[in-house]
Formats: sequence, structure tokens, C-alpha cells
Amino acid sequence: FCRRYVAGGQCKSTARLEGKVAIITGANTGIGKETARDLARRGKVIVACRDIAKAEAAASEIRAETGNQQVIVKKLDLADTKSIREFAEKFLAEEKELHILINNAGVMLCPYSKTADGFEMHLGVNHLGHFLLTFLLLECLKQSAPARIVNVSSLAHHGGRIRFHDLHGEKSYNRGLAYCHSKLANVLFTRELARRLQGKSQRRAEFTANALHPGSVHSELVRHSFVMTCLWKIFSFFLKTPQEGAQTSVYCAVAEELDSVTGQYFSDCQPAYVSPRGRDDETAKKLWSVSCELLGIQWD
Repeated sequence: FCRRYVAGGQCKSTARLEGKVAIITGANTGIGKETARDLARRGKVIVACRDIAKAEAAASEIRAETGNQQVIVKKLDLADTKSIREFAEKFLAEEKELHILINNAGVMLCPYSKTADGFEMHLGVNHLGHFLLTFLLLECLKQSAPARIVNVSSLAHHGGRIRFHDLHGEKSYNRGLAYCHSKLANVLFTRELARRLQGKSQRRAEFTANALHPGSVHSELVRHSFVMTCLWKIFSFFLKTPQEGAQTSVYCAVAEELDSVTGQYFSDCQPAYVSPRGRDDETAKKLWSVSCELLGIQWD
């Protein structure tokens, strides 16, 4: 009974994705890999990862298990905008359509460091990297509609703030709070993206964007913290497995009842409470503008 409670909600959708294409970032391990495994039973999956060797090993395992040879590995380093642009350019040259984009990859509790472009690592990978990737693939998603964008956030967004005066943690830095800030950015990005997309489409179901909390999952995400790694091992019985943690990602990607749902936040395959900061439209609009400035793009 306890394990069933910890496991949380299950995606019960049997939707097939024949003829459709899904991209999952960070799909070589943890919930990303399990999300890829599930979607590979339904259709074509692009595994977008920084570590090609690990990604190929994961993809090979998924191909063997599902019998789907359309599990394809592509190089993507979210800590480097050059890599993000190269990934998008190659994808658009090779694929005509994109129906599902799952922004899953992330870092947590990193010692202070910066991306190749000088962004604080949590903000750069968890938010700005996915912001740019979504921007570059947006037209393809629109042309492939109905399409879905799924952003993996966290319950940790409740502890986050968007510190516009010190976005890159150069004045003060706490790696736990930095993670929370980046997860709040995921929620605000989803909210503002959904608002903008709705404003330009007469049919709301054509294009949706939702965020989610996967739960507390026993994965490699805490590898940068020795204390958290030990705690995760000790209390593993009370943590979700990666397969259980992937359920809400899969749900947001395929569930038929979400065809016309956008701008929402889910946990355990059902709507969940968003913090007041995560519902602040003015902050969401400002974060959008600042993100565009940092990335040197125009996204109106």
C-alpha cells in the first residue's frame, strides 16, 4: 500500500503516435529515459543528449525492448547555445514534422559554474537552454499541429524567485535555491508561452504547452550533492522509481483529455497547485523579455 501511494498517478492513455515525432531532452537516464521507453512503444522518438555514448546505450536498450528502430540519438548540450542551434538546424533539415517536445533535461545542486555562454548553470540549462530550443523548433511544431510542449518543472518552484538583479548568482549563490529559481522559470515560461500561443490561434487544441512536477524520484539528478545522494539511497523506498516518475511526462504528452488544455501545471497525472510567484503574469512577461535579450533572439 505504501509503495502504491509513493508511486503516485499512472498514465492510462493507450494513444498511439504512428507517423508522429517526439523529442525528449536528457533521455539517456532517469525519467527522461523512461519517458522515451514509453513513447517508443507508440511512435518515433528523438533522444537528445549531451553524452552520446550513454544516449546510444539507452537507445539501443529501448530499441531491443520495444522493437521500435525509430529511436534516434542526436547530440544536444543545453549548456551551449551553439550546440542547441546545431541540433535544431540538423533536426529541421532531416525531419519534416515535430509533434511533441519534452523539455526534460536538467541539472540540480551544482557548485557555482557557468555555461559556455556565461549563464549560471541552473538557469542556463534548465530554463534558457530549453527556451532557445523551443524557439528554434516552434515553427515546425506549429506546422505539425496538433502539437504539444511539455516542460518538466518541480515542486521546488514553490521556493523559487526570479532575481532579476542577480540572475546569474554573481552577488550571492545558493545551489539549492538556484535550482528552485530555475524550476520557477520553467513554470513562468510555460504560462507565458501558452498565453502567447492562445492569442494567435483560433483553435486552442492546435498547440499546447504544459508544465509538471514528476515527484521525488530516485535518479542521478542529485549526483552533485553527497548528502542528497546518501539520503536518496537511505530513503529510496519512499521515492518514485524513474518509471513511476515519468508517468506525468507521458500523460502530458499523450493523454487525449489534454488535447485542449494549455498553460497548466500537473503532478501525479492531475492538475496541481502553482505557487503565487508561478502565477505572476508580470514576472512571466519580464522573464520572457529578459530571456530573449540574454539569448539574442526576437520572439514576439
